[in-house]
Amino acid sequence: MAKGKKYDYEVFAAGETWSVKILRQASARKVVVSKRQDGFATEDEAKAWGETELKQFMEQQIERNKRKAERREERAEAEAQALARQEEAQARYEESQAKYEASRYDEGE
Repeated sequence: MAKGKKYDYEVFAAGETWSVKILRQASARKVVVSKRQDGFATEDEAKAWGETELKQFMEQQIERNKRKAERREERAEAEAQALARQEEAQARYEESQAKYEASRYDEGE
């Protein structure tokens, strides 16, 4: 796997057939097999499958990342709105408490 690549594929012979693995670089030392296919008659068939699957896999990852980013933005916006509502409620509470205390003070005199 080339240095600096997040995704790659590996073609290897498994007996008389060829196999392909779609690999993902999870960390500096850990490589995870994301997808595999066995039983190709020739190395060229395996390479062709690996290239097309790698493109599809990367496109799916890009779409997934976009969806997650949108959801993250929506969550952040909802949290900001909830915080604003909470602060507004706290301000109303403190205002009503101040009025109550002022009315108690006025009645005591």
